[in-house]
Amino acid sequence: MFQGKVNMKIKIVLVIFLFIFIVIMARVMYIELFEYKKLSSLANDLWSRDLPIEGDRGLILDRNGVVLADNITTVSLVLIPNQIKNADKVSNDLAKILGVSYEEMEKHVKKNTSIERVHPEGRRLSYDIADKIESLHYDGVYLVRESKRYYPYGDLLSHVLGYVGIDNQGLSGIELMYDKYLKGESGAIKYFSDAKGKRLELSDIYLDSSPGMDVYLTIDINIQLALERELSNAQSTLEPDNSLGIVIDPNTGEILAMASRPSFDPNQYQKYGVTTLNRNLPVWMTYEPGSTFKIITMSSAVEEKVIDIFNDTFFDSGSVHVNGTRIGCWKSGGHGHQTFLQVLENSCNPGFVKLGELLGKEKLFSYFDLFGFGEKTGIDMNGESKGIIFPLNKVGDLELATSAFGQGISVTPIQQVVAVSSVVNGGNLYKPFIVRSVNESSTNSIIVKNNPSLKRKTISKETSDIMKYSLESVVARGGGHYAYIDGYRIGGKTGTAQKVENGRYLVNNYIMSFMSIVPANNPQAVFYLAIDNPKHTALLSSYTTAPIARRILLDIIDALKIERQEGGIEPVHLWNDPVYYEVSDVVGLSKKEAEKKLFYFNVEYSGIGDYVVSQSPLSGTRIEMGSTVRLMLGDNERD
Repeated sequence: MFQGKVNMKIKIVLVIFLFIFIVIMARVMYIELFEYKKLSSLANDLWSRDLPIEGDRGLILDRNGVVLADNITTVSLVLIPNQIKNADKVSNDLAKILGVSYEEMEKHVKKNTSIERVHPEGRRLSYDIADKIESLHYDGVYLVRESKRYYPYGDLLSHVLGYVGIDNQGLSGIELMYDKYLKGESGAIKYFSDAKGKRLELSDIYLDSSPGMDVYLTIDINIQLALERELSNAQSTLEPDNSLGIVIDPNTGEILAMASRPSFDPNQYQKYGVTTLNRNLPVWMTYEPGSTFKIITMSSAVEEKVIDIFNDTFFDSGSVHVNGTRIGCWKSGGHGHQTFLQVLENSCNPGFVKLGELLGKEKLFSYFDLFGFGEKTGIDMNGESKGIIFPLNKVGDLELATSAFGQGISVTPIQQVVAVSSVVNGGNLYKPFIVRSVNESSTNSIIVKNNPSLKRKTISKETSDIMKYSLESVVARGGGHYAYIDGYRIGGKTGTAQKVENGRYLVNNYIMSFMSIVPANNPQAVFYLAIDNPKHTALLSSYTTAPIARRILLDIIDALKIERQEGGIEPVHLWNDPVYYEVSDVVGLSKKEAEKKLFYFNVEYSGIGDYVVSQSPLSGTRIEMGSTVRLMLGDNERD
């Protein structure tokens, strides 16, 4: 009986031990099969360390491959607290080198962590400071390579490019919008340590970083440089509140140049305020457009055939009254009888009030919608505004009249250049874009390609042709005269818009603008310039923006290799206009004969002889009176 009880207890104990063994084995098998990766990772964290190596951001380049955003190699300070032998001395020495307090550095040195990046004082160190740290030869103190964004042209295209924060992350502009492509993949130097955190010899593993993708813009740096130069000159001479400019290819929607003032240097973005950094005025700023908007009203009227622009006339007495409100013309006494082409040339407000009346509010405002006003253009930039257009149920006779000549509504610069591009390109409204492609950095293979995107048709080709001629006429014979360039067909329209603050128009405070196309008969570029409240100028855009625009147009002509052509509208010359003459062919003539034919020019000689053997410029070239013609002399008389 007793023996049986003992055997039973032994069996029970064996069963219990067998059960425990089975549970343990099951747990081991579960861990081996299902939690191996987790436990391996935890174990690896205990004895392995990674010193990070940041990947370079991709380059940003213009359409011709000129680098606009690059990288330079810097170093940053990383600590392994467990390896530091004398924490107090290390804290003291590093604090002196980095120019921070001992207490601040001690927080990093004695922090209870496996690896500590000293931020921000230990980031992007100069080589001089890095050499001082390296010379200490302290255990647990490491310098790791980092990439710092560098903008070789300083503030050029700053609002478009944007800037990168200390963690190499895009914070505005292209850097932000395309950050996922530009950002590189980080690598590391992986090493192993013992239980006390001491680095094991010959245990290092190098994991290479990889750069981000390159972004190619539609920008042409030569046009961009010209725009930036003239905006800077305008800021220093006219002292405006702001200034901006956009150049667009009207046939594709590609942005060729975009800039504004005030600007900033993205290499030192920390020195600027948020408003300067984040307000890209060509896409963000909204204001009453003024007379440049008359291009849209005239296009609508021509398309709807409510007028014949060349033959129908309008009498301008100097003002018109709408619901008891007097709307005046800038010319005292008015322009009298004029065709509607002359209404555009003279920028006659009463004439455009008449056009609004002829079109009616439903039709005119439908064209505002068609041309894209009141909605975002969809450009691949952050911070775009959409402006304000009157709701149709809020449009009375006065709102219809003022909207027709660009007052009372609010638009953005990018909306205007896109709309006018549609006016002159045959009636195609394109979505604007500034990134051409995203390319793999090592092979240059295209990953993302942006192509022209047609949104809708606006007007007919016939209307577009009429408007191109009309805008050329404005420059040759009207308010855009000071943008005229001999031998090149320039179209354009000035604008002088009174600014509004708290619902009231300001006194002697205007945004002066100029919209231009080149060449007028076959546009390759549409250019918009705006100067906000210039302090030292006549209060007419004809004298302010048109001459500035002319200088930029000359650079656009060079950059796009636009050739001289015949057949433009003959200009009405003012007393202070430069006069141009055609250079005669004088090769083979004697010096005396050549001088007679080149009466309007200065003549310079080189070489020895009695006869002209070559000349510069060549015969047939039109140049300004008083320019220099260079003649090479020799002995060969013309046969």
